Amino acid sequence: MERNDIIDFNALEKELQAALTADEKYKRENAAKLRAVEQRVASYEEFRGIVLASHLKPLERKDKMGGKRTVPWNCHTIQGRTFQDVATEISPEKTPLQPETSADFYRNWRRHLLSGPERYQTLLQLGGPKLGRLFQTDVGFGLLGELLVALADHVGPADRAGVLGILRSLASTGRFTVNLSLLSQAERESCKGLFQKLQAMGVPRSMKEGLSWEEQGLEEQSGGLQEEERLLQELLELYQVD
Repeated sequence: MERNDIIDFNALEKELQAALTADEKYKRENAAKLRAVEQRVASYEEFRGIVLASHLKPLERKDKMGGKRTVPWNCHTIQGRTFQDVATEISPEKTPLQPETSADFYRNWRRHLLSGPERYQTLLQLGGPKLGRLFQTDVGFGLLGELLVALADHVGPADRAGVLGILRSLASTGRFTVNLSLLSQAERESCKGLFQKLQAMGVPRSMKEGLSWEEQGLEEQSGGLQEEERLLQELLELYQVD
């Protein structure tokens, strides 16, 4: 075996452990989200607090003040290091994202896709159908808002049809209405801005230039553009955009 073919088992073990920890975090937060919905919490801040504290465990009778404590109550802050510190020790190569599950997507979205352009290009690369399959059951806590922000900040005229397809697929995911109601004010504004941009991109060139339909040709408005406009109107209602 050549030197370059030697497997670094320590690196593999670290990566596996980080992946398992990320999966556990996703499942734990998703369960906390469902509990918060069932409890009918009064505000988004309360909902967010329940999810962010999902890793904390209640004290047992043996856990007394002043007593010897062998296990830290907050397992995610150990010796001054957090989970994020451990996760960033691994430097993954920049390869196209091909998640097979929603947990795969969530983990890569949080760990590897750190810039807006990267996130936007990844969404376009995966496309609406793939995203719809990944999130058929539910979109992870807080993720819907982040997806909408990434789309709103970077959408371009050439991507209009693709973005509409992504929005349609997200609207078909489980608990979409619940997730939509939990958007922050800033995320709602981004969602509104996204649809305003999509509407502006759909204005026919003839109207922009002040020319008649006959001068530009009616065929320019047939087919795909009409379908996009119909879909856009449906999405405006689904996303509750005024």
